[in-house]
Amino acid sequence: MSEIRKHYFLCEYCIIAEERAKRPSDFAVASGGSGKNGSGNCVFCGGNEEKTPPATAVYKNGEIFADTGEKRISGWDFRCFPNLYPALSPFSTLPESREKDPEVIPGFGFHEVIVESPVHGKRLEDFSDAEISGLMNVYRDRVCHYAAHEKISYVSLFKNFGKEAGASQDHPHSQLIALPVCPQLVEKELATIRGLKNCPYCTLLEKEKVSPRLIFENSGFIAFAPYYSTVPFEVWILPKKHINFLGGLDSGLLFALGEVLRDMLGRYSKLLGTLSYNYMFYQFFETPEYHLNLRLLPRLSTAAGFELNTGIYINTVSPEKAASYLKGNE
Repeated sequence: MSEIRKHYFLCEYCIIAEERAKRPSDFAVASGGSGKNGSGNCVFCGGNEEKTPPATAVYKNGEIFADTGEKRISGWDFRCFPNLYPALSPFSTLPESREKDPEVIPGFGFHEVIVESPVHGKRLEDFSDAEISGLMNVYRDRVCHYAAHEKISYVSLFKNFGKEAGASQDHPHSQLIALPVCPQLVEKELATIRGLKNCPYCTLLEKEKVSPRLIFENSGFIAFAPYYSTVPFEVWILPKKHINFLGGLDSGLLFALGEVLRDMLGRYSKLLGTLSYNYMFYQFFETPEYHLNLRLLPRLSTAAGFELNTGIYINTVSPEKAASYLKGNE
C-alpha cells in the first residue's frame, strides 16, 4: 500500500509507492562518469592549469596560494577558480533601461569551481584519509571566504556527478555560488525553525539515531535515509552537535564529515554501480538557529508532470528498505 508522508517540520509531502519499486540491481547504471584516464584536453587535470582562469586558491602541501598574472601554480592538491561560464559575477551590472525596475537586481555574486584532485577519474569514495579531510577543509575555507563578503547573504556549496546530475565536466569537482539574496527554499525552512521552541534537526537526529533508517554513524555525524525521502536512496548527513555552518567545524569534525561522506558514496557505488548524484550543503552562516546538513540525491528517477504540478514526489523505494540495502542487509 502507498503512504503519503509529511516532512519532519515543513508542510511538504512525498508518496512512498513500493508497489512500483525496482530491485537495487535494476537501478544500477554505468553513466556516472567515464574511465580513469583523462583526455589531454581536460582543462581540470593537473598540468593544464593555463586552460582555466587564474586560481583564487590553490592548496598544496598544506599551504594556500593563488595564481598571479600569467603564472600558474602546479603540483597542487586542490584548486579553486572562477567558473568560466558563471551564473553570477562580481562585475555584473544592469543596463540603464533596467536600473529602475523594482523586480530585478544586478546578477552580482561569485561562482567558483573546486577541483577535488589533479587526477582525472579520481572518486571521492577512493580518497585517502588525508585527501578527504583536505577537501572538507577546502569546503570550509571557501564558504568562510565568501560568507565574509558584506554583500553575500547565502553560499551554496554542491557537487554534480554524472551527466544525469548536470555535470558538464567528468573531472572530479564541486561548485560554489555565493548569492546576494537568500534562496526561498531555505528561507522557508528558517522561518519555520524560528517559530519552534527546539531545533527540529536536533529532534529528528535523536529519533533517527535509533531508527531502522540509520545507515552510518561516527564520532561527529550520522547518515540516514530520511523518513521524508523524495527519491530512491536519498540520504541526509547531520552533525551530532548543533552547528549552523561549515565554519563551525574543527579539524576533527571535518575529518568525521569526510569519513561519513566517503562511506556513503562507497555504499552507493557498491550497491548501485556508477550512478549520477548530487549532494548539497544546507547552512546559514549568520543564523545560529539553523542546523548544518548535507543531502545526497541519487539520480535514479525523473521528476515528471505530477511532481512538477504538485511538488509532491513519488518515491518507489521506502527509506527503511533503502537503509537496509545500503547497510548490506538485503
